[in-house]
Amino acid sequence: MALALLLYTGQRRGDVIRMGAQHIRNGALYVKQEKTGAELIIPIHPTLAAIIAAAPRDHLTFVTTRLGGPFQGSAFSRWFRNQCDRAGLPHCSAHGLRKAAARRLAEAGCTAHEIGAITGHASLTELVRYTRAADQRRLAEAAMTKSRTSSGKPGDEFAKKVEKQLQINVKKRTSR
Repeated sequence: MALALLLYTGQRRGDVIRMGAQHIRNGALYVKQEKTGAELIIPIHPTLAAIIAAAPRDHLTFVTTRLGGPFQGSAFSRWFRNQCDRAGLPHCSAHGLRKAAARRLAEAGCTAHEIGAITGHASLTELVRYTRAADQRRLAEAAMTKSRTSSGKPGDEFAKKVEKQLQINVKKRTSR
């Protein structure tokens, strides 16, 4: 549950540990972020919906301690770190999954503003840091696709000259 909440909402640990069934309305999680006070309405991803539906509903929070009470932030971090280590995921952390959520949204083609609407980032600066690698790859793939399909556009003459010169160089090497 903790992993799914972190990954499918992109929220901070302090917000995830306060989430419960009472925050769900019309297929969305209503979250007031602890750090910023931002009020978000996050549509519930189908995978997260299935996990929530299968979970017991006998507590105010989705994620509880062994004794059934709500977690405190630092205790949750220690517990989550331990769970990740036990699962063979030493590279995972609660904050890392927030970053992963933003990166996954970027890889899906979401704009920075769309991602910020989920994660609650007020400034795009931090969000850009989270998604830079995903954006770079997506943009590079789009650029390469455009370059493969271009014809008769500025730059084609240069490309033809380069290709012709390459062919001449190959012929020179093979004729030696």
